[in-house]
Amino acid sequence: MLGLLSARQAGLDDPLRFRRAESTRRVLGLELNKDRDVERIHGSGVNTLDIEPVEGRYMLSGGSDGVIVLYDLENSSRQPYYTCKAVCSVSRNHPDVHKYSVETVQWYPHDTGMFTSSSFDKTLKVWDTNTLQTADVFNFEETVYSHHMSPVATKHCLVAVGTRGPKVQLCDLKSGSCSHILQVVFAGHRQEILAVSWSPRYEYILATASADSRVKLWDVRKASGCLITLDQHNGKKSQAAESANTAHNGKVNGLCFTSDGLHLLTVGTDDRMRLWNSSNGENTLVNYGKVYNDSRKGLKFTVSCGCSSEFVFVPYGSTIAVYTIHSGEQLTMLKGHYKSVDCCVFQSNFQELYSGSRDCNILAWVPSLCEPVPDEEETTNKSQLNPAFEDAWSSSDEEG
Repeated sequence: MLGLLSARQAGLDDPLRFRRAESTRRVLGLELNKDRDVERIHGSGVNTLDIEPVEGRYMLSGGSDGVIVLYDLENSSRQPYYTCKAVCSVSRNHPDVHKYSVETVQWYPHDTGMFTSSSFDKTLKVWDTNTLQTADVFNFEETVYSHHMSPVATKHCLVAVGTRGPKVQLCDLKSGSCSHILQVVFAGHRQEILAVSWSPRYEYILATASADSRVKLWDVRKASGCLITLDQHNGKKSQAAESANTAHNGKVNGLCFTSDGLHLLTVGTDDRMRLWNSSNGENTLVNYGKVYNDSRKGLKFTVSCGCSSEFVFVPYGSTIAVYTIHSGEQLTMLKGHYKSVDCCVFQSNFQELYSGSRDCNILAWVPSLCEPVPDEEETTNKSQLNPAFEDAWSSSDEEG
């Protein structure tokens, strides 16, 4: 690390390299924080978490009890041991509370003054953070499993919504109406949409995952809509006809783009995770081994950002499995919950991870502060053995 600092100071090295190396070191040292609690508010399982991208300070949680909680993650007390307090909550006695389980919460990407939530009560609600009142409500005919707003959109304010029906609905926050339904007779999904995710690279590209084993990429500007249906066999005709044009051999209930948008990760009830090239839909064939997945609905997993080699954090029963994205190596299992984990979210400013579980708890995972300082020879050997220490970063926009 001192070598990186010296090279940076002398102008001999890329100024971002030290930051990436330090971010990688911190992620590899994640452990349960024994000095930080997150105030327990939910009376049942925690389904969804989201940290606002503006400051990285406030976190939303949504639970099976219909309750939504807003937490302040900052240590304002400056004490070694502290509790992340709930600033406010939409409790059961709130007039606008969701009637059933909240499946997704998301901050408005550009402003902490607004956030959205969707629920099994067939609604998507838009909230004013300051007053904690609903600014708009979208009602659907089917149960809502997931929704997502684009983190990079500047020309539209569309919220993609996945429901029990085989169609993805786009709700326009500007007009307050469901503006368009993505459904093509022969190319659309055949069963419920369990997960949706906008590309962090292109504002009009949307990925959808369904119980029909398929994952589709859409360009919402086009009438035909569907660009690619991901095929786990990459088009090889020798494979069985029943698995053709399927991403998994079971329900696909989780989607997550890498932070640069060049790749897409999917998880399914076939206990597999796959990495896809998002530009051509090719299965990269990275082998992650068995990725245990018993969720009957959407599974919220997350990826790192700003590391030399990026990582993915996936709920794995009552633990969280950490993998190197491009090699498939399982680095560790984060153990702390005593019931199934349904969601996790990465805080990129400080390389922290937060997880929500059916045990009603939210746990904070932070980089270890106490670790031996290896000598130069040990560091060299370690970087050779573990590909996670290798700097795979590239400034090329054409990569992937």
